[in-house]
Amino acid sequence: MLRAILVFLFAYLAGSINFAIIFFKLTNREDPRLSFSGNAGTTNVYRQAGMGWAAVIFLLDIGRAFAVAIIACYYLKISFVPWAAFFLILGNSFPCFHGFRGGKGVANYLGYTLLIAPLTALFSAVAWLIAFGFFRITFIASFFMVFILALGQANYGLWKLGALSGAAASLMLIIFNHRKNIRNYRKPQEPSGAQQEE
Repeated sequence: MLRAILVFLFAYLAGSINFAIIFFKLTNREDPRLSFSGNAGTTNVYRQAGMGWAAVIFLLDIGRAFAVAIIACYYLKISFVPWAAFFLILGNSFPCFHGFRGGKGVANYLGYTLLIAPLTALFSAVAWLIAFGFFRITFIASFFMVFILALGQANYGLWKLGALSGAAASLMLIIFNHRKNIRNYRKPQEPSGAQQEE
């Protein structure tokens, strides 16, 4: 149990390193949380710094999540592995190094699942593209992706209670992180751009 706690703590602390916030500080830009959606994630980096830097941040998030997944798979029982993903997302969402205001965890969840269930991760990316092409709203497409990723996490853990609950917790946390998007989407008087914030 102590080993699991240490891995979960490591996952949270790793997630708490927000590359978007760090990048904006290093380049003397305004905090990404002060503009557009107020989210320190890939989409907001794209809006404020362009596609190139957004791709860099996205790849850093994916790589960090991949590294955490390697450690989790090595040290944890298979049913606990999805819970490490939850703590990684928790750190990304509420980073202790950045005032507990961070991103929404989608890229991190994708990167984590890429190691343990690569085909599921690929399928989820395709689902995102299809959903975005249909709805043209980023966060709705992300929900399709995250739901598939959660299924992949549960399947990796052989549908054991621990794995299933960890996958469900991650899914619910990411949906909770999009609560502002959901509220805006349900308000027809809001500008369309507000509905598409990610």
